[in-house]
Amino acid sequence: MARRNRPRLPEGDDGRTIVDMNVEGMPWYSRQREKPSPPQGDWELTDEQKRAYKWAAVKAALAVALIFGAVFAAFIAFCDFVWFR
Repeated sequence: MARRNRPRLPEGDDGRTIVDMNVEGMPWYSRQREKPSPPQGDWELTDEQKRAYKWAAVKAALAVALIFGAVFAAFIAFCDFVWFR
């Protein structure tokens, strides 16, 4: 019943609040509004999960470094064999 009175949400919007826009200095700022409590949950990672995240970060960094190195090497080869000939 209360759903009818609410404005229709855009497609893909499930109605959750991502960021509270009740910011001091804005015209709609209200001190009485309650701040939502942060979600409660167990966010501790196991040692195996920590190791997996670290290894994934190292692999991503190595991939980026390899790409930058390959582009740099290709530029040097281009300069040496084509541009400065």
